[in-house]
Amino acid sequence: MSMKLEYDRGTLVIRGQYAVPYSTWDDRISAFRAPAFRYRDIVEFLRRNLVDFSDYVINPPPREEFRSIPVPLREYQEEALNSWLSSGMRGVIVLPTGAGKTLIALKAMEKLGVSTLVVVPTIPLMRQWSSEIEEKLGVSTGLMGGGEKDVRFVTVATYDSAYLNAEVLGDKFMLAVFDEVHHLAAEGYSHIGEMLAAPYRLGLTATFEREDGRHFLLPMLVGGIVYSISPRELAGKHLAEYEIVRISVDLSEEEKREYKSAVEEYKRGLSSIGLEIRSPDDFRQLVKMSATSRTARDALLAWNKARRIAINSESKLKALENLLSAHKKDKVIIFTEFNDMAKEISRRYLIPLITHRTPEKERNEILQNFRDGIYTKIVTSKVLNEGIDVPDARVAIILGGTGSRREFVQRLGRVLRKRAGKRAVIYEVVSKGTKEVSISYRRRRGVNN
Repeated sequence: MSMKLEYDRGTLVIRGQYAVPYSTWDDRISAFRAPAFRYRDIVEFLRRNLVDFSDYVINPPPREEFRSIPVPLREYQEEALNSWLSSGMRGVIVLPTGAGKTLIALKAMEKLGVSTLVVVPTIPLMRQWSSEIEEKLGVSTGLMGGGEKDVRFVTVATYDSAYLNAEVLGDKFMLAVFDEVHHLAAEGYSHIGEMLAAPYRLGLTATFEREDGRHFLLPMLVGGIVYSISPRELAGKHLAEYEIVRISVDLSEEEKREYKSAVEEYKRGLSSIGLEIRSPDDFRQLVKMSATSRTARDALLAWNKARRIAINSESKLKALENLLSAHKKDKVIIFTEFNDMAKEISRRYLIPLITHRTPEKERNEILQNFRDGIYTKIVTSKVLNEGIDVPDARVAIILGGTGSRREFVQRLGRVLRKRAGKRAVIYEVVSKGTKEVSISYRRRRGVNN
């Protein structure tokens, strides 16, 4: 008796007399059922065991032919693509921002010539990918996000839209490309990977690890790391040479008193609830406890107050003033942790501001003026970390951030595009005698200076 494989709302239905790996019996339909992402494993199992089966799982949109991409890959890009191909067309490629991950993915699409879903974190990035695909591969793209809901042979979707429509998208594509693949491991978004039947999967990122540890899901959903190269290894030949400079500043006397008071309140609170913070998991436990414990909530508020004092110190603005004076003619991106600091810098120094609240039209105008040299400085909080095509700059000034290595690598990547004679500089301005010092060391781990 022949086996029969079908797709049903994010799962596989396996009809026949044999149980297969990853499947369970479903009495409602008198058949076995398995997660859609196990499609490739199940097909390989059936073929290995010479089991006759009919496959009705993938039902792609009308086919379109890709044209050949005239742009050659650089040596390391070729190595990355070949590593992915030789790994069974599954896995994650880790490259610095600006090192050409998109081109590698387009070459992979050209080589396979199959229906493809590209999943991206933001609407601007969705439109950017769509433009690149149409220009280089010569096919029209479907879009899922920002009010668009059009599925084609090649479709670009935001993570939000792919999550909401995973059941519909699940049987349409042979290849899934996950840009900024670390997002896929987030709670909720991981269902995208689970509900897609796509047997071929490519993940792209500048940093594989997540602070919450959920990157452990990625080898199951996409595949493990098949190629990785650091910014330092590419600096000089393919990316700009760069240096990282840490500038330490003193809190004012008033800021020191307020910081010390907040830290002491934080420690007293932890002691009262019997919690020691030794890892991110311990801190997440504090956040959970703050929902029901007044003491935990007060401790969390005190921690936030101390952090804000250190990150938004007035001394940092004086250091910024000196740096702006030293780099009058250079293109500079200023990164802050909080919007109020970014707004103060914009107001005080008349620098264009981009936050998550900046309208798309205004943001695009600011970035275009920055690209054209009309503006030489812009200030932002987190919105330019990823997901937006940022024009070339030579200097990045980091006035505040988290301990996330990913965030630091993304900000570093904003100044690494190579140009003749260019040497990029990344300044970290850190408040002495505060937790910010250890946070700075933590986010820079793995980034050789």
